[in-house]
Amino acid sequence: MVDQGADQRSAGRSDQGAAEQGGDRQADGRADTPSPPGDVRPDRILALNQLGTFDWDLDTGLMHMDARAHELFDVRSDEYDGDPASLADRVPIGEGNRLDAVVSQALKDGSENYGTYFRIRRRDGVLRWAHTQGYIRRDGSGRPRRIIGVIRDATEELSDTRVQMLRDAETRRQTSVVEGATAALSYARTVEDVIDVLKDNDGLSHLGASSIVMGLVEAGRIHMVADGPAGAFVPGTRFTRVDEPYPMSEVVRTLAPRFIESRDDFADSYPLLWPHIEGLQITSAVYLPLIAQARPIGALGLLYRDKTGFTAEERNLLVALGSGIAQNLARAMLYEQDKDLAQGLQQAMLPRTIPAVPGADIAVRYRAAKIGRDIGGDWYDLIPLPGGLVGAVIGDVQGHDTHAASVMGQLRIVLRAYAAEGHTPATVMARASVFLHELDTDRFATCLYAQADLTTGVVQMVRAGHIEPLVRRIDGTCRRVPVDGGLPLGLSAEFGQLEYPVATFELDPGHTLLLCTDGLVEQPGSDLDDGMQRLSRLIRSGPLDLGELADRLCEVVEDRDGSDDVALLLLRRRLSDAPRSGGRLKEHVGPGDPDALTGARHMIRAAVRAWGAGERADEIELIADELITNALMHTDGAAVVTLRVLTGVDRRLRVEVEDTSSALPRRREAGDSGVSGRGLLLVDRIADVWGVEPRGSGKCVWCEFLVPARETDDWTRDTEDRTRETDAGARETEDRTRETDDRR
Repeated sequence: MVDQGADQRSAGRSDQGAAEQGGDRQADGRADTPSPPGDVRPDRILALNQLGTFDWDLDTGLMHMDARAHELFDVRSDEYDGDPASLADRVPIGEGNRLDAVVSQALKDGSENYGTYFRIRRRDGVLRWAHTQGYIRRDGSGRPRRIIGVIRDATEELSDTRVQMLRDAETRRQTSVVEGATAALSYARTVEDVIDVLKDNDGLSHLGASSIVMGLVEAGRIHMVADGPAGAFVPGTRFTRVDEPYPMSEVVRTLAPRFIESRDDFADSYPLLWPHIEGLQITSAVYLPLIAQARPIGALGLLYRDKTGFTAEERNLLVALGSGIAQNLARAMLYEQDKDLAQGLQQAMLPRTIPAVPGADIAVRYRAAKIGRDIGGDWYDLIPLPGGLVGAVIGDVQGHDTHAASVMGQLRIVLRAYAAEGHTPATVMARASVFLHELDTDRFATCLYAQADLTTGVVQMVRAGHIEPLVRRIDGTCRRVPVDGGLPLGLSAEFGQLEYPVATFELDPGHTLLLCTDGLVEQPGSDLDDGMQRLSRLIRSGPLDLGELADRLCEVVEDRDGSDDVALLLLRRRLSDAPRSGGRLKEHVGPGDPDALTGARHMIRAAVRAWGAGERADEIELIADELITNALMHTDGAAVVTLRVLTGVDRRLRVEVEDTSSALPRRREAGDSGVSGRGLLLVDRIADVWGVEPRGSGKCVWCEFLVPARETDDWTRDTEDRTRETDAGARETEDRTRETDDRR
């Protein structure tokens, strides 16, 4: 009825001339209806029954309508040029498509007539029902040539069962659109998700809307978060005041929807906005206030390109849609607020910065879970340790809530403190387990602690119920590092199993140690070993740069279900600027053992000269002897003397003296007649740098001297043998230290 297009016109196109159809129609295309006998004419009968007529020439595509048909379509004769397409403004798109489908089917299946109900939108936007019935005239070959038919107003027939069914079906369709949009919105978690659902949801197109605009109320202003169709953004409207003359501002102020019925209505009501969007072919619009908990949180605009006016049913459905969107939007905004709070708390619990480690590249990452409260008990840490060592920690407290994060924060701090005191890895883990057990919480934690000497590459590692680490070689291949683990922290203390075996391995230059929590490995329904194999493949194919590799691994996690948070620590050993040991000697000096003291002095004298200390040899001997004497005089235990050469940017000789006392040395004035008190003054004056580090149950006083650079000689290489011999004395010192701790 409206426009059958090329398909229908071609169906009615004839290869014969007009002369072959002369008996079927007049030259002007109107039906040649012969006058019946008497004064009763068919046109009068049709007019009396308020029926309009039309004659549709399928060859030319032109359709003649009488005055009554013009009246039913609410078009003037000068507005209608005979092309059915010009009636598109009077027939909604959905109605036109359905009417075209009925006519097309009748033309194709050989039917002689058809009939159907459809709706017409009048100038004032009111929709009225109409019924049309057409008779199809065909030529001798069966091809359709013309359609002669009638049309009448059928609004009063709404009580008829068939029409009522059509109206009910339309109502159900529109209601299902709102229900479908609401169901899709229920999965939206963020404001951006809500916008995406509205843009992508087919329901909006079924309602006839071509695009949407959305604004959120923020601090008395409206922030535009969805701009509508391409080219629709109006400069200066990203943020607008509530009192400005824009439709969004109006509905936020009044808390009432604004239905813009036509282009003229839009232009008259909003003269500041209309010139910017006039070229978008917008014919009508509706702006809905988004109200949650009795306050406006934003506004939604639906823009139409082929619609004028809104029926009462459409208005009710749109208002209901706006209410559902508002509730989902409020939930999304609350979720984002909770997420920001949770992430802020999580970041406060994690280290703010990771210290630079000479001889290593470091990359750390934390990714929150996509579900839940986005906060959990995963953590990482990197701890500078005495003696140039570094500690790497990865852990996971049971649970995924604020309590887990709180326990994690406390556990991270105490574990860091125990490690910084110089305790062995096994002792650090055991003490952390006792702490967690005494914390009076129902949570346990898995943890992995690695203590690395980047000078030698030796790594000592303990594992408390955590997944094993991985090492990536220079060629990209990966291997799992076997570490015999103990019970998780908290549980080992509860069951009295505080022994944590220590695994030792060597991290070669260029190799990368990977520590992670199980969120990076585990997947629902998947075996842990399978997860480790997948992770190994990802690492093998990942980029060489540590930061890019860490980002890549986290992206893979985010692409999965994201049901658990992830902590990740990558440590790559390099030697380009790391201190390198050019020799190391260690000597044990027991209390009241003059032979051991003499031997230590001889070792120091020989070492500093063999290592090329030059003019500083006497100074180093003096300071070393002073530190040993202080350790023996002011503590009850033995002293362990260590000498080593460090080479890097410069060459230094380092002296370390360990004892079993936790009391820190302090400088004091000796006075003119004093015989003691000058030791630390000498150390401070002569050494280039010095300091004190806690070492388990004792401490270490150390100092360094810059010495001339030289080639390592044979004697220096021989010191490695002496180092192995004196390590036995160091182990004896550790045994005596434990005995002293037991007595205390």
